[in-house]
Amino acid sequence: MKPLTRSIVAGWVSLGPHFLPFADAASAELPLSRLLRLALFQVSVGMALVLLVGTLNRVMIVELHVPAALVAVMLALPLMYAPFRALIGHRSDTHRCALGWRRVPFIWMGTLLQFGGLAIMPFALLVLSGGGAAAQYPGWLGQAGAAAAFLLVGAGLHTTQTAGLALATDLAPVERQPKVVGLMYVMLLVGTIVSALLFGWLLAEFSPARLVQVIQAAAVATLVVNSVALWKQERIVLGGAPRPVRPDPTFSEAWQHYRQSRRALLRLAAIGLGTLAFSMQDVLLEPYGGHVLGMSVGQTTWLTAALASGGLFGFGVASAVLSRGFDPARMAGVGAWVGLPAFGAVILASALHSVPLFVLGALLIGVGGGLFGHGTLTMTMSHATRERTGLALGVWGAVQATAAGLGMASGGLLRDAFGAIAESGRLGAGLAQPATGYAFVYAVEIVLLIGTIIVMRQLTSEGARSHVPQLPAMAARLGGE
Repeated sequence: MKPLTRSIVAGWVSLGPHFLPFADAASAELPLSRLLRLALFQVSVGMALVLLVGTLNRVMIVELHVPAALVAVMLALPLMYAPFRALIGHRSDTHRCALGWRRVPFIWMGTLLQFGGLAIMPFALLVLSGGGAAAQYPGWLGQAGAAAAFLLVGAGLHTTQTAGLALATDLAPVERQPKVVGLMYVMLLVGTIVSALLFGWLLAEFSPARLVQVIQAAAVATLVVNSVALWKQERIVLGGAPRPVRPDPTFSEAWQHYRQSRRALLRLAAIGLGTLAFSMQDVLLEPYGGHVLGMSVGQTTWLTAALASGGLFGFGVASAVLSRGFDPARMAGVGAWVGLPAFGAVILASALHSVPLFVLGALLIGVGGGLFGHGTLTMTMSHATRERTGLALGVWGAVQATAAGLGMASGGLLRDAFGAIAESGRLGAGLAQPATGYAFVYAVEIVLLIGTIIVMRQLTSEGARSHVPQLPAMAARLGGE
């Protein structure tokens, strides 16, 4: 190689970590190409979430004229499967198929469930709407079909994500796990953003035929993307993996052991409180901008971009800091602290009628949520043994998904209820305005974040730190074994 060529290659190598902040998540055991390929399952999960929460939410209400209450019930159905993530994780810990795989069969089963739900969803929604040719079918058939479709997609994405994160944990060295977690959730955000833009463009001119094409194309894309992600990720062992000397514990036994581990329930309480606090505003951010600050549809679109950009920044910072041995519980606490001025800025923006302050608040909410999410997931991984990784990640996912769903639902209900009371004049003439209902929800989120900080302080106390090994220490210990 010529000297000029060597210098150019060396320059690109040195610049890589700066422009690809998760490039150093790779290792000799898990090269970057294999890691990026594995992370594709998060893209399919992000695509399904966009369809459920965003695109279909609007299409069912506006174009298909489905009652909003029925739409809310349908969108809540996938959350019913969230508590089962702990059981899925435990089963993937103890499963041994004929090829010796543990996680791949569960990811593949989740993919098939997701594919099946998306395949029947557009036809079920057309029957549910009761318009056109669908009027000849009984109404209960559309409701049953749509419920089955949403349940299948929810079961599929929860199964895929739980087993996929457990597989990434199995493959990554302990000291690289924070950056692997960051990369996985960056891919989730990328899949969400790209899918939202793509679905919006494809459905700009809506028709029933176009709806069928778009959703079934998403089903095929899910199958293809997840197949590529799984290719050669787990080693084949002909005849199956050897059975352990002692029988595998049941889920009840594994759960009892998990909950008896030091401060396990306290960690789950912190995860639930913080996720609830950051999630209540998810369905209110853009309506707040339009309803209170008079922002246009184009301007409110930037709020989603600001929130996602803040989340990406938060994940990047958390990955860089946690890889140096920083306490993940303390990182989650920092995320909660960042959320306090963020929600305060959003509340203050209505009094000052300041759109820039509101956008800054949205950006900081994303940063705080990214720091908190990365910290809690890394904290969960660092406390899990290799034999119980799936259970630990499943419990984290169950608490996080359930709290997020409850947060979004309660945020909308509280805004409507308190806003109606305020606008009726019962709280005084000064509070009889649209901003009051929104401000109440953001104030509740501030209180929840204060509770999260208090719980996190318990986790980062001297007694807790003396019993919680840091990531470098764990890596050295595992290397010695």
